[in-house]
Amino acid sequence: MSGMRRKSIWMTLMLGVLTLSTAWFNAGVKAANSSGADLKITGKILLYTSQPDQDAQGLVSAFLKKYTQAKVEIFRSGTEEVISKLLAEAKAGSVQADVLLVADAVTFERLKEQNLLMPYRSPELAKIPKAYIDKDGMYTGTKIISTALIVNTKSVTKMPNSWRVLTDRASKGKGIMPSPLYSGAAAYTLGVLIRKDNFGWDYYKALKSNEIAITQGNGGVIKSVAAGEKSYGMVVDYMAARAKAEGSPVELIYPKEGVTAVTEPVGIVKGTKNAALAQAFVDFVLSADGQKLATQMGYTPLRAGIKAPQGLKTVKGIKVIAADISELYKNRDNDKKQFSSIFEQ
Repeated sequence: MSGMRRKSIWMTLMLGVLTLSTAWFNAGVKAANSSGADLKITGKILLYTSQPDQDAQGLVSAFLKKYTQAKVEIFRSGTEEVISKLLAEAKAGSVQADVLLVADAVTFERLKEQNLLMPYRSPELAKIPKAYIDKDGMYTGTKIISTALIVNTKSVTKMPNSWRVLTDRASKGKGIMPSPLYSGAAAYTLGVLIRKDNFGWDYYKALKSNEIAITQGNGGVIKSVAAGEKSYGMVVDYMAARAKAEGSPVELIYPKEGVTAVTEPVGIVKGTKNAALAQAFVDFVLSADGQKLATQMGYTPLRAGIKAPQGLKTVKGIKVIAADISELYKNRDNDKKQFSSIFEQ
């Protein structure tokens, strides 16, 4: 074999090896990207949320499986207390939170007006309905959480189909609701219902007259109805569905008049010290993995292509009662004061 031929064969073999090596390298990079091995954002963020403790911990744990070199701390309370803490920190010039995940868009509108949010348009927004994305990119809805009825099936044989069951004489002293002074979902429900002709403030006055009990949050409603202390409750849907799945004698009812619904938006606090990690967290919440996790926790997801969990209606299947977000935001404090004046009498 001539030297020229040997050289040609050698060059061909080397080119083949180089091609295979490049392919293997690219495949390895692709696998690393898909597995999260390249997600090396470091540092720490502080999440302020009104999610139940176990859900907040589950979300953070799933996120940290992808971002193994990061840390996420959690401050958890009812939406109203979370925001009170944030506003107090802002007034003192020492905001601690990096990311917010709390009940409703009205709350975020308040923070937006006070210039406390950082705009961020996640690449995951393509799969989120535009109706739930803030036009200025300050926050995005993550799920649908409707407020509906929960009924104890041991004490109630005929299931109601209307919000009027809470004001019926036959149910006097048998109902319970979360306080809008603590729960963001309850505050949103209050704001919407009092602006509807078939409800209004008269409905809340009737609730008072019918001796409805008020507990701090939705968890207290679940415990009371599940234990049979109360027969009826006003509560967020996923908690009722979860309690039923766990064996509690309860039923979730979507009243014929419709339900109010919050979207538990996520947003980044202006001035965050770790914008890259905060953005990555928002991306995860809105991603297919994050939305599937929400479904596993019992929430109705917003992302297209992800099914609702068993026991809950899909976004399209829910009859929603709504009101103008701007009006709700501007009047929230006055609404709560009026609520207090009625129930403290």
